[in-house]
Amino acid sequence: MKKWHYPFLAFLIIGTILILSKSRQTANPEYRTAQGLVFGTHYNTTYLYNDDLQPDIEHTLALVDSALSMFNPESTISQVNNSGGMQVEDQIFLKVFRRAMEISDWTDGAFDITVAPAVNAWGFGFKHAENIKQSTIDSLKEITGYKKIHEQDGLITKDDPRIMLDCSAIAKGFGSDMVADMFRSKGINDFMVEIGGEIVVSGHNPKGKLWNIGISKPVDDSLSVNNELQTVIPVTDIAMATSGNYRNFYMKDGRKYAHTIDPHTCMPVSHSLLSATVFAADCATADALATSMMVMGLDSARALCARHPEIQAYLIYQSADGTLGTSTNGDSPLLHM
Repeated sequence: MKKWHYPFLAFLIIGTILILSKSRQTANPEYRTAQGLVFGTHYNTTYLYNDDLQPDIEHTLALVDSALSMFNPESTISQVNNSGGMQVEDQIFLKVFRRAMEISDWTDGAFDITVAPAVNAWGFGFKHAENIKQSTIDSLKEITGYKKIHEQDGLITKDDPRIMLDCSAIAKGFGSDMVADMFRSKGINDFMVEIGGEIVVSGHNPKGKLWNIGISKPVDDSLSVNNELQTVIPVTDIAMATSGNYRNFYMKDGRKYAHTIDPHTCMPVSHSLLSATVFAADCATADALATSMMVMGLDSARALCARHPEIQAYLIYQSADGTLGTSTNGDSPLLHM
């Protein structure tokens, strides 16, 4: 054998080993999990793939955080909040902002990312509730309303520089969508992504079956120690999000007020709807609509579903006699439990 053949032969051997190794990996992917903290909550993922993708997941979520986190002073949303208006180049922020405006239109303003000042005024757990006067409410209304902030070609303008944006009711869902899209870009068809209860599922679980997702029973549980489920729904190739008013509320004059703030009144809502689980093609939409329905109440939530048959909802409410009732829509058997 001539000497020049040796390097060529070595190249062929190494190439063959790499191809065979890659072939074995591709033929034997396994379900992997990744967990962590993001957006002030936990994320959990399960996916069928050859490699550990936690670095990719963390990178993807970091992009969302840098666009939408109010706790990150360098984030795009923080810069917008600290300005009277500005030109924005961040495409993640603009995508979520525009989707939020669309859903605000869908819901006649029940979903509103300008509600942050009102939420802050009441305080977590309504710790400032006794200090809320009518004059405070009137002041909050001046700087609340999605029609008071505008965007054109990336230029954000405000009717009042004090207007603040809060995307917390859509960011977790969007983050789940982003991780799901990253999985799909790598050819992964079997996965579950969950961020703070906002979920995207595709394909099958490690047992080869549909993904079983539980919906909590809405019982008064301010300490979040009750894990009783209302139902478990087998799903796939869908996004879902749940919002509820049963774990954070306060009583005044014998009436229960929920933690959800109505952007129209800048007051906590008080109605019979206890929990809304929304199923949609993307999790950002499901996340925002679940929050919207908790503002709107049972009848308006049903009307919204009727106007948008592509959206399905599982609503849990308190009947006049104090018992729990459920309401569903759509033709999918997953909602007729």
